[in-house]
This record gives sequence, C-alpha cells and structure tokens, in this order.
Amino acid sequence: MMPASAGRADGANFSVYAPQAQRLELCLFDGNDKETRLPMEPSAMGVWHLFVSGVRAGQCYGFRADGQWHPDLSPRFNNRKLLLDPYSREVKGEVSWHPALFDYSISKSTGAWNISEIDSAGVMPRSVVREREFDWQEVRKPGTSRTDSIIYELHVKGFSIQNEAVPEELRGTYLGLSHPASIAYLKQLGVTAVELLPVTSRVSEERLDNMGLSNYWGYNPLCLMAPEPSLAIDDPVTEMKTMVRELHRAGIEVIMDVVFNHTCESGHGGPSLSLRGLSERDYYLIDETIDVRGHKKIDSTNYTGCGNTMNFDSPQTLKLTMDALRCWVEEYHIDGFRFDLAPTMARQGRVFRKDSAFFQAIYQDPLLSQCKMIAEPWDIGPEGYRLAGFPREWQEWNDRYRDGIRSFWRGDNHRVADIGWRMVGSVDIFGSHRPIGSINYICSHDGFTLNDLVSYEHRHNLANGEHNRDGDAHNYSCNYGVEGQTTHTPILERRQRAKRNMLATLMLSRGTPMLMAGDEFGNTQDGNNNAYCQDSKLSWLDWSWQNDESAWQEKELQAFTAKLIELRKTHPLLQGDGGRQHVCWMDRHGALLNEHQLGQVKGGCLGLKITVPEMDHKTNDCPDQEAHKTKALYILMNNEKVNRRFTFADRYSQSFWFTLLDTSEPEPIKHDVLMTRGWHLVTEHSLVIVEEKS
Repeated sequence: MMPASAGRADGANFSVYAPQAQRLELCLFDGNDKETRLPMEPSAMGVWHLFVSGVRAGQCYGFRADGQWHPDLSPRFNNRKLLLDPYSREVKGEVSWHPALFDYSISKSTGAWNISEIDSAGVMPRSVVREREFDWQEVRKPGTSRTDSIIYELHVKGFSIQNEAVPEELRGTYLGLSHPASIAYLKQLGVTAVELLPVTSRVSEERLDNMGLSNYWGYNPLCLMAPEPSLAIDDPVTEMKTMVRELHRAGIEVIMDVVFNHTCESGHGGPSLSLRGLSERDYYLIDETIDVRGHKKIDSTNYTGCGNTMNFDSPQTLKLTMDALRCWVEEYHIDGFRFDLAPTMARQGRVFRKDSAFFQAIYQDPLLSQCKMIAEPWDIGPEGYRLAGFPREWQEWNDRYRDGIRSFWRGDNHRVADIGWRMVGSVDIFGSHRPIGSINYICSHDGFTLNDLVSYEHRHNLANGEHNRDGDAHNYSCNYGVEGQTTHTPILERRQRAKRNMLATLMLSRGTPMLMAGDEFGNTQDGNNNAYCQDSKLSWLDWSWQNDESAWQEKELQAFTAKLIELRKTHPLLQGDGGRQHVCWMDRHGALLNEHQLGQVKGGCLGLKITVPEMDHKTNDCPDQEAHKTKALYILMNNEKVNRRFTFADRYSQSFWFTLLDTSEPEPIKHDVLMTRGWHLVTEHSLVIVEEKS
C-alpha cells in the first residue's frame, strides 16, 4: 500500500483481493512489533479495503483472512496466519521456517490434516508502506535498439561481493553494482545492458534451509513488486532505484529476470504466506481427482518443477502480473524483462496460445509494449517447449544456438549446417519475419561457465546435496584431456583457444548476444553446472586476476572479449538483425552453398561471406582518398584436427585483403595486411576473419 496522495487526508488506503473470505483484518505493527488488528470492508468485486488515517511511509503491516477451512477445500482460510500483501512494495524481515507457516497440522496417529492453531506472525516478514518519490536527476533510459544490444547476465550479489575495487560495505549489493568501479568495468567491456538474475523478494526452500544452503539465484519469489532486501544495505527500494539510475547514466540498460510462473508457496501442502491464504484457486492451477473411496482430492498443478503453477486463466493473476510489470517500469525505470519459464504465462485452458491474454495485455499496454520482452521459451507442462512460438515483438533464449555452437567447437562431426543457420540469426527456426528474434548465448547462469565447459566433461554438483543427480547431464562439453584444473600448458592453450572460438562466434552471429558474467575472464564454478543454491565463493565472481601478475590467461581473454565487442559494435557488416540478408555460405573450396547444399557439407569447415548491401556500397563515399571501401567479410571456421585451406569465392578480384581475427594466435585481434593467392590456411580448431576491400 502507498500513503495517500498530497492534498488528501493524512493516512493510507489498504486493499487486498480475497473474494471467498468471510472476514479480513488489517494488521498494523508498531516499532515494538505490537500488532493492532482492524476489520476491513468487503466489496462486490472481491476486494477488501480500509483507509487508516495517520499512517506514514515505513508502516509495517500484513493481513489475516478468515473463512471456510477443510483439508479438501481450496482456498482454506486460517486467521492465525499472517499474510503478506501481494502488492507489497517492500518486505522487511525474512521467512523463518517453522510449522506455524502452514495452515494445517498433521495428526500423528492418522496422518489427517487438522487446522493449525499456531500463530505465524513471529516467523513472518512484514509488508511495508512505501512512497513513490525518487530523484531521477533527469537521467533518461538509454533506449538501445535490440539490433545494437549486447546483454551481460549477472547476479547482483555475485558480481561485486569479491571485487576489491568496490568499497567493502557496498560489495554484493545494488549499490555495489552501481559503484563507479563496477560501471567502469562494464563500460570498458562494452556491454549495453545488464540482465539481473531475480531481484524480487524471495524465500529459500525449507529443504535448502535445513541443509545450510539457500536459493542463491532467487527463482523462488515471495512478493512480485518488492526488491530483495538482502541485496541492500538499508533501503532496498531507494538503493535499487539508485542502481538503475546510475547504470542508465552510463548508457547501460537494465533487464530484470522475473518469475511469474510459480511462487515460493510450493505445492498444495506448502506454506501459507500470501496468495495461498487469500485466494489459492485464483492464483494457482489446481488439479482435482477422486480417490478409490470416492473422496475428492486436490493438488497443485506443477508445470514448473517448483510445486505450483500460476493460473493465467484467472483475470486476477493477469492483473497482478501486469501491475507488477508496470510497477518495475514506472517506479524503477526498468528497460525490459526476461520471463522465466515463459510458456506458463501464455497457457489458457492449460494450453499454450500465441494469442493468449497475457501477450495481448502486454501488446496493447502503451508502457509495456515499448519494453524489451525476452522469453525462456519452455516449461515442463504439456508441449512446453515453444522455441520460436512467441509473438513477433518478443525475443527468445535460443538453446538450439547454445547447443549447436558448443557441439561444433567441441569438434563434433556433421554440425556444419547447424552452425551455418545459427550464425545467421537462426532464421530456419524463427523465420525471416523475425530477424532479431534470437537471444544467442553459449552459457548462462543455468549450466557450466565457459571455463568449465572446456574443463569438465561431467557435472560436479555434490555440494548441492542431491547426490550429483541435479543439473543437465548433456552439456556438449570437453575437458581436452584432464577433468578439471590442470597446469599442463598444451591443455590450457587448447582450452583458451576453444573459449576464443565460442566467444568470437557469439559476437559474429546475427541476433542479440548474451554473455554470462565472468565468462569473459574464465570464471569457474569447479564443474558445478547447477549452482542455484551456492551462495559462496563457488558462484561469486573471482576478481583476483586483476591484481595477479600470473593470471595471464584471464587478462588475455578479458581483453580479447572487449575487443570482440568493439569489433561487433563498430564494423558496419556486423549487425544483429538481417538474418540471411547479404550473407552467403561457402565450403572451404570457395563454392557458394544453398540451403540444400549446406546440409550436405561433410567435415567441419564452413565459411560465411558477408557483403556490403548494394545501395550502401554505391553511396558509401569515403572522404579519405587513401582509404579503401569494405567489399566483404569472410568468417572462416575449422573445427577439425588438421589445418585446412579455404579458397575465396572472389579470388580473382583486384582487392586488398586484411586479417582481422585469428583465434589460433596469441594476439587474435589485429588488422594485418594479408598476402593472398586466393586462399588462406586456417589452423585446426580456429576461426579467422578476413576483410576484403576495394
């Protein structure tokens, strides 16, 4: 709830949706945590409300709902449970796992559910009244186009917690990410946007809490409009807004990873923290079955793997999520969103629909329709894999790109056609009508880091407490002879080249590239490819390389990545959109390939020729008479164990040739004159860029 507007009565309006409740109480807590309960008024719309005079910003509160209770009913109401406001703008305190959090207790003799008599206020956080005012200092959003975007996925805490260039008191916080040292690094690297792992308020699962672990990634949301308090020093709302403002001042956009597919209340037997205790059927999908004795049984639908599934057939769920998105855009100036398990939001009647109410609500909204919308295009429900199934305005995480690039540079056979399509924006998947639909990535938070991708062939997740059964077992990884860390120089050099190959491919592909934080300098998680519960040095970025004279590989890779990004941003032929336009495939003999021929290429060599658009070529006057005009770029890729000669298709032209990149060399990025006889030798397992100028 927000305080009343200026010029109105002194106080605050409180309201909450609970249409089947028989009684609702507003619970106000004073500075000594003494609770005062006030009855709320019902309405025909199912919203209970109350205006309380004298309430100021900072007031802590919650709700208690009363009504029917039976083990086989939904919703079940229990006024002994303090419930958070789904519209909370701030949450103070943490959930402390205790039987009091559950609206039922289990009979030791029969196993039956009985209504819980324990009050939960002592183990629950509080909602907090907030004002919206913040000084944005006239800083505006950068407005970077999708074509020009380079996304950097990071965890707010993990990014700065070990960075000694950031003051100790700010490390691991919103203000640590927006500190001048952090921003200077992002600017030097050249990324245009940060994509934040979930920063909404969250709860760690009881199982993890009992093991001494936590939900580090944050994919277990509590209140969808409240920033996570553990990432702040004192005031999460003001500090997160400050972070966004300072990133925007530096020209860096902020994309939020949001989780609208499930909440931390788990399955039907989970805790009663907010939505479940107010209107479970409106917010969650419920399955009803009849047991062998003819008794009705209810349970939560689980299309997410997290126990519950948000119910987007319900207008109230749609309203809550749209209001949450508008809150982040209006109040925090967020530039875009990445939606975790996005098909869940587009299910109507439990079936994914491209014309769902969720998509239509965003499309018609004058504010949200201008934001970047990115889908993780799968969940675990029926027909849940929906890559390329989202509206034209959306972009999607492309796992086909991830797996194809990994497989090719691992040296797998018969992946030439795959890498050919992936590098032209995956138009075989998205179609020519979505030239910028693909979010290209090699690694993300979910899986191996880039360093571990070339250092481990098996996951090493024992620290997660699931007997190494969690995490993906199919990683298209290669350890090049030794599992894990080694000091063997030839293996280290092969791994370094493999990293350069994949980073170069990422920045040379059409679509929008996304880089996982730390991959640019070889950050490791010791082979853990599912570090969701590891809030420790295992998953935090290790910045020690910056002051370590022996960390030559980390420094070399970081400098290489920054130069790659600069090359992508400054070279006129390396644009994110366009798909196959002005791009030709060619085999290593210089023969141009059509779609059918691409699929028949044997071995592991492929060339891409990117040409200047005819109109641009005719009007591209150069004021410097000594300068030459670019005619084409040749991207030559060899994933085989032997050096291969590539012949240029236009080898008899009167052209000048320059090598811009060769991943096989210690200093890969260059601008060297190339003396060519119409061909170029590409070293084993490497990528070369040759520029042809008139």
